Amino acid sequence: MILNAYLDAKGYPTTLCVNGEIAYDTFRNGEFDFCIFDIMMPIMDGFTLAKKVREINPRVPIIFLTAKTMQEDILEGFKIGADDYITKPFSMDELLMRIRAVYNRSIASSSSPTSFRLGNFTFDAARHTLANGQKDIKLTSKESDLLLLLCENMGQTLERREALSKIWNEVTQENARSMDVYITKLRKYFKEEPKVELLNVHGVGFKLVTQD
Repeated sequence: MILNAYLDAKGYPTTLCVNGEIAYDTFRNGEFDFCIFDIMMPIMDGFTLAKKVREINPRVPIIFLTAKTMQEDILEGFKIGADDYITKPFSMDELLMRIRAVYNRSIASSSSPTSFRLGNFTFDAARHTLANGQKDIKLTSKESDLLLLLCENMGQTLERREALSKIWNEVTQENARSMDVYITKLRKYFKEEPKVELLNVHGVGFKLVTQD
């Protein structure tokens, strides 16, 4: 309730839902630009809620706000497609800054080229899809953001620090491990595509290379 009042006062009209089921019904029947989910909610937890919301709108920004600080919980949040993960206790001013950063990034990405040819795949960043005519892969928000950044730096080294700053907003070992998880997942998608390579540049970052 305090956070709801704070965001309203800062010019962000906010709808407060007291459990995950109400939140899902509210999102499904309304129009929202941003989601902040607690994880330990009654009836439906935040992870389940985020998965269901992603089925409706794969691009809506999601921040998890939670007391759960275990690494596996944080990684699970990012695997689902969270744009950020903030643990309690937290500063409301910091949360507001993170909201603005995530939202501004999502707006900026929507005005950039969003379709790329990667071997036999077509990557549609706006729809979060990777398709090759035989299968359509639905990407999470983080997977799509990372692949888009790699495409924008095609053939050049994308430094780890740059990717962490732009997508995770903070350069930490924890976020770096999370990014490695997403790099591994992207490699699996291109495993049977010989025209696409996602290379490690030792000690620096990653490079996406394609052949004509």
